[in-house]
Amino acid sequence: MDFTFDWQRTARTGLPEAVLCSAKSSGQLAEILAAARARSARLLLTRLEPAGFAALDDAARAGLDYDPASRTAVLGGPVALSGDDVAVVAAGTSDLPVAREAVRTLAFCGHEALLVADVGVAGLWRLMERIEAIRACRVVIAVAGMEGALFSVLGGLVSAPVIAVPTSVGYGVAEGGRAALSSALASCAPGVVSVNIDNGFGAACAAIKMLGVVSHHGGGVR
Repeated sequence: MDFTFDWQRTARTGLPEAVLCSAKSSGQLAEILAAARARSARLLLTRLEPAGFAALDDAARAGLDYDPASRTAVLGGPVALSGDDVAVVAAGTSDLPVAREAVRTLAFCGHEALLVADVGVAGLWRLMERIEAIRACRVVIAVAGMEGALFSVLGGLVSAPVIAVPTSVGYGVAEGGRAALSSALASCAPGVVSVNIDNGFGAACAAIKMLGVVSHHGGGVR
């Protein structure tokens, strides 16, 4: 066994340890899954490409809920979900893989999310048609590539904290998500914070931490 899993992370931090699959072999993933099954532990796997999922043997795939759109898999079945406390807002359909990673991470941890897709600022009316539903949420995760304008626009329209997720969707000066990341970090809208490029998992974890702080203090701003 060439891994040491942090089985106590949820109890210690409130967040689970997830398995980043992109740099692991199918054999390593099979060992991790077998260890989780031996403990009857639930497990979230991220960045599991369809080819990587297909490379797992039948025993490793058994019982896995795999979602190719988000490249995530869950071992151990679903849990009961709380209400729509988090809105995940994606600028374009090309940003959906990252947005769905956030949604799946939230669901794994027991939080239902409101997914609002294809509301980029090139057609601002699309966002305004959904803005009241977004405003009803306590945390907003904004997912956008290209120039990342959605982050500042949402920051100026909602009272909830906005977690910006720059995506690597774009070309030219926007290639690789650097322009969107710069927009997130340079936003003039107060209350906007940023995670790394394409990090839907990290954004969901930050949202869960924010919700925990609000719940601990018994209130929050709607």
